[in-house]
Amino acid sequence: MYEIVLNLLLFAVSLAVLLKASDWFIYGAERIGLSFGVAPFIIGVTIIAFGTSLPELATSIASVLDGKSEIVIGNIVGSNITNIALVIGVVAVIGKEIKIENDIMNIDMPKLLASALLLWFILQDLQVTLMEAIICIAGIVIFVLYTVSVDREIDKDLLPIATWKDYAYLIGGGVLVYFSAGYTIDFVSAFAIAVGLPLKIVGLSLVALGTSLPELIVSVQAARKGKTGIAIGNVLGSNVFNSFFVLAIPSFFGPLTIPPDTLTFSLPMMLGLTLLFAFMCVTRRISRWEGLILLLIYVYFISELF
Repeated sequence: MYEIVLNLLLFAVSLAVLLKASDWFIYGAERIGLSFGVAPFIIGVTIIAFGTSLPELATSIASVLDGKSEIVIGNIVGSNITNIALVIGVVAVIGKEIKIENDIMNIDMPKLLASALLLWFILQDLQVTLMEAIICIAGIVIFVLYTVSVDREIDKDLLPIATWKDYAYLIGGGVLVYFSAGYTIDFVSAFAIAVGLPLKIVGLSLVALGTSLPELIVSVQAARKGKTGIAIGNVLGSNVFNSFFVLAIPSFFGPLTIPPDTLTFSLPMMLGLTLLFAFMCVTRRISRWEGLILLLIYVYFISELF
């Protein structure tokens, strides 16, 4: 009982650090990106999305090295589900609605759908081959290069001048996000093991939730500041990053164990939510009611796992 309470207290502390660090990170990233004439949406899709996805990558590599590679797939699929259902749902409810200022249906959404479909097909034989890993790395390179090459509207008269403090916020915030998220995952996982949860459930639920906390907190902070472009871009970029990079890199450290029941429930759930997310974005706004529907789906997903 003492160990369980201690882990919960440490979880609360690490979460508080994560909240403040994410605020520094998003401030520094936005200021630096804008000073170079980068649109806020691209900042969300690239710098912030990749930065907040580092916990997924680090946790997945650590699980392979520790002989618990079944956590990897659960982490990827569970995080993608959490990013759409929980993160977008919470942001839509808090902000009353999410206004999508960029034409993501013609530029960014096809790449998200392609990454989800590719993940679906790769996992069908319950293994990740070297060629599949190389294809995934090529996919993330194409995603980044194409995203930054597309012209986006931005008022160049309002561009700030980045200072050393902005770089300090970006680097310091990013480091703190990484480590505080890692500690958050450790404490949540320790709590799960103490109460006897299996690893595949831990990967799909608690580890996935823990590694998605940066996306959730950064997106909520961005939404509160009226920067919904960053919130949407963060989730979109994070999911592409997870499906491509977080799947490929850990496979170089050892073979990945893919639980067969992933193909019958969690993976179809992820693909279905990705399609639903795409349909919601057609109108270029996600209402509070749609956010509530996404949260309801997330509650259903967690309840089915347990």
